Amino acid sequence: MNKNIQNLAGISVKPVRRVIGLMSGTSFDGLDIALCEFRGSGLGTDIKVNNFVTRDYNSDFKEDLKSVFAKKFADLEKITLLNAVIGSYYAELILECLEEWGISPSEVDLIASHGQTIFHAPKHQHRMRGYPNATLQIGDADHIAMKTGIITLSDFRQKHIAAGGEGAPLAVYGDYLIFSSATENRIMLNIGGIANFTFLPSAHSTGFFSSDVGPGNTLMDQFVQLKYPGRYYDENAAIASAGTVNTDLLKALLDHPFYKAEFPKTTGPELFSLDYLNDAMRRSTQHNLSNEDIMATLAMFSAKGIIQAIVESVKGRGEFEIYMSGGGMYNPLMVSYIEQYFGRKLKFTSDLGINPDAKEAVLFALLANEAVAGGSTPFGDRPGVPTVSMGKISFPQ
Repeated sequence: MNKNIQNLAGISVKPVRRVIGLMSGTSFDGLDIALCEFRGSGLGTDIKVNNFVTRDYNSDFKEDLKSVFAKKFADLEKITLLNAVIGSYYAELILECLEEWGISPSEVDLIASHGQTIFHAPKHQHRMRGYPNATLQIGDADHIAMKTGIITLSDFRQKHIAAGGEGAPLAVYGDYLIFSSATENRIMLNIGGIANFTFLPSAHSTGFFSSDVGPGNTLMDQFVQLKYPGRYYDENAAIASAGTVNTDLLKALLDHPFYKAEFPKTTGPELFSLDYLNDAMRRSTQHNLSNEDIMATLAMFSAKGIIQAIVESVKGRGEFEIYMSGGGMYNPLMVSYIEQYFGRKLKFTSDLGINPDAKEAVLFALLANEAVAGGSTPFGDRPGVPTVSMGKISFPQ
């Protein structure tokens, strides 16, 4: 037997597997690195997060990512180079963390790398006849595996598309396995660049699903980066809190077929871009708004998309709780809009034992654990939730 296959087979039957989960989102904040211990698989999975950190990206690297992100026309040479650069850079950051944590790479069984999304193109968005759903994440995993000496799983979204999905959101798998409750209906709300949620009805019902709901931080971040050079986001919603929501602009922002499409659905900054904002301002004839008013309206726009999706998904399903994760949970204005509508304080995944900052990295670590040691849990093979094993394997030798 090939040594790599033999090693992988041994990992699959270990009572405890150590897996590093990596996540880098569309906000380009940095790389989330979560070192997890897994016992079991499927609904019997026991997870312990031993270490977690976010390694901030420097401004030059962020600009490199922005130069090829969500653009129909980008520098192909730059994309090719960044594919290798990102993989190698991730490996360096992992090795730095392991040294700080006093852990040898040989003590880690697997790495699960989401990669860096540079374009997401579901059919309903690109509308090109004869072309399928598609998505592209770069950051080659062979570079990670070779440099760290650790088996690496990556490119999880491609299998989801091959099985009939749109490549996102993948959180439904981990949310169902980790956060399902026998007694409580739960909304697992992740507010990243794009906001998505998983609806988990009580008693492990087959009615669970996950969907994108529209922009979370992405439009606000893009506007801040345009109008306030050197700033990447509206810290503590300071700009937006100084403004007033413009109802005409808000109505125009919400007037798009995406918001009328059935669940599940996906989207990205390819749609919700500054061009989208400018078009809404043109249609609403709101050309002379202050930056503060635009930001306040964008915060409400993100909140409204989230609220509408949750209301529709829980209609007739009884009481529920909302558990937040993602960078948007630090936007107090957007969160307050959501809380005011539902008349309650939102909870965090930390209330269920998982650091909300680490959640996405942990979920990809779980997908790697399932690919190697699980795969027997049925997910119903419904639209958006095919029962498949995800992740391509890169060996270190």
